[in-house]
Amino acid sequence: MKYNFDEIIDRKENRAAKYDERKKKFGTDDVIPLWIADMDFKTAQPIIDSVKKRAEEGMWGYTSRPDSYFDAICDWKKRKHNWEIDKSLVSFSLGVVQTLAASVKILTKEGENVLIQTPVYSEFYDMVELSNRNVIENKIVERNDKWVIDFEDFEDKAKKANLFLLCNPHNPLGIVWTEEELKRMIDICIANDVVVVSDEIHSDLVFHDKKFVPAAIISKGIAENIIVAISGTKTFNLAGLQASTVVFPNLEMKNKFDKFWMSMDIHRNNAFSSNAMEAAFNEGDEWLEQVIEYISGNFDYVNGYCEKYIPEIITNRPDATYLMWLDCRALGMDNDELHNFMIEDAGLGLNDGNSFGRSLNGFMRLNAACPRPVLEKAMKQLEKAVKKLR
Repeated sequence: MKYNFDEIIDRKENRAAKYDERKKKFGTDDVIPLWIADMDFKTAQPIIDSVKKRAEEGMWGYTSRPDSYFDAICDWKKRKHNWEIDKSLVSFSLGVVQTLAASVKILTKEGENVLIQTPVYSEFYDMVELSNRNVIENKIVERNDKWVIDFEDFEDKAKKANLFLLCNPHNPLGIVWTEEELKRMIDICIANDVVVVSDEIHSDLVFHDKKFVPAAIISKGIAENIIVAISGTKTFNLAGLQASTVVFPNLEMKNKFDKFWMSMDIHRNNAFSSNAMEAAFNEGDEWLEQVIEYISGNFDYVNGYCEKYIPEIITNRPDATYLMWLDCRALGMDNDELHNFMIEDAGLGLNDGNSFGRSLNGFMRLNAACPRPVLEKAMKQLEKAVKKLR
């Protein structure tokens, strides 16, 4: 099946947060929303068919989870990433962010320290600070026009940490960590008795022939010290169905996690997510191949446009995720000024850079998972706004 990702779908009528929350987020509805991390594309047809069939049954009571649900997930990871998951060590979770929040509460005490690598998406801060834990930042640094890990600082910070939240691949920088980088980070954590929780929600959205490495398969010793959060919700644009999977290194950790969720009576899929996830992992390959090619073309378009018409803004070509990190420092604005410029002058709803790292100024994050004509309009508006500054 050939999918048409150029199709512009009016999402203002389907209760889409990306559109309905513009006034709350930007103070106006009059912006092109390129912020929250979901796609403006219809998902794969087999997923739509599966959910339609379930909807037509007309009975959506308490929903069981058959063995085929986790079988589909484990088979996908084996096929795509050569990761043989022990199905007895997996659990259901509402989402990857909820997994991070639960891990912070279960694995640390109030007042203890959680290590994160900034810039990173804001929920890494939120889930820690709302639980009355302390954030410790290992800042990813710019060297020779690349963002890289400062391992000396990482080792120093790990000595003070109780838990490390790893973003693999990285959001918003779009970095696919190498096996060597992952091993070095996790070895440092093991040496300092720091538990690692790896957010791998973007692991199937990888571009430019890069190879994603699940953190848990690097070595047996590492596998025994890491919890991995995975989901198909970003991959197949299913975030509103809220379903993810957690892979544990042992039954003790799994039982702690399961008990935490059971204390709130959260342990079932909703009536549609079970069907959608199975269809995605069993029949979603064709759609995914096409959407990756399309989004890669969007990256090329934004990069080429900025190089030619808006050289003040330096774009990256991410190797993972569909999120572009824009370096706008040449515009000479602080975060508030840049925020207002993008809304009032360019008519764009983007994510502010300082929400990913609180000392960052001059950066924005742009969601490129939208039809090309939308990006073309956005780039023209941005070019016009920058021209006025000149």
